[in-house]
Amino acid sequence: MDYLALYVTLKLALVSTVVLMVLAAPISYFLAYTRFPGKSFIEALIYLPMALPPTVIGFYLIILMGPKGWIGSLWEKFTGGSLLFTFLGIAIASVIYSIPFAVQPMKAAFAKIDRRLLENAYILGLSKRATFLRVIIPNSFGGIAAAAILVFLHSIGAFGVLLMVGGSIPGETKVASIAIYEAVEMMNYRTAGLIALSFIPISYAFLLLINKLSDGPRA
Repeated sequence: MDYLALYVTLKLALVSTVVLMVLAAPISYFLAYTRFPGKSFIEALIYLPMALPPTVIGFYLIILMGPKGWIGSLWEKFTGGSLLFTFLGIAIASVIYSIPFAVQPMKAAFAKIDRRLLENAYILGLSKRATFLRVIIPNSFGGIAAAAILVFLHSIGAFGVLLMVGGSIPGETKVASIAIYEAVEMMNYRTAGLIALSFIPISYAFLLLINKLSDGPRA
């Protein structure tokens, strides 16, 4: 059993979830309540990682985050280090790979809020920021929670994009999916089976929670 790979996986999923909850909330708010030319193109761009093969995403991230890429070169200039084959690198890859799973549920939840609640908040003198924090967020808890769960589950299941960007460095970039792949390659089915089995109850429990949140309170 590769406990180190499990630790890296859960750490990565947690970091990705926290970062995306912070980033996706304002993006989802903007998309839900703003109309502007080219909005559909922006939305399609945000959802693009959901449609692309992970290896395609991984390839372009290598180009961008490599020593000759503009992100990688800037990072190397200011820190002297590389983004590729680091935990930070796979965290960035995971965030980009999972962003559609954060934005879509949040946007849907925000859009369902009764506009009269927002109008009343503005009449009472609340700013847009205060309305977002005190009205929209509390009334969108189910969608936000569903987004967090989907991002977490998607992150723990990531494979191709992480392998390309981070390789398989124990304790740094080797996640459970890569550990399973390597164990199968070495015909170590017992280890692969134990790691794989550990994710079934976690994923099942989270999916049950999503279903409960989707059903909402029953009369």
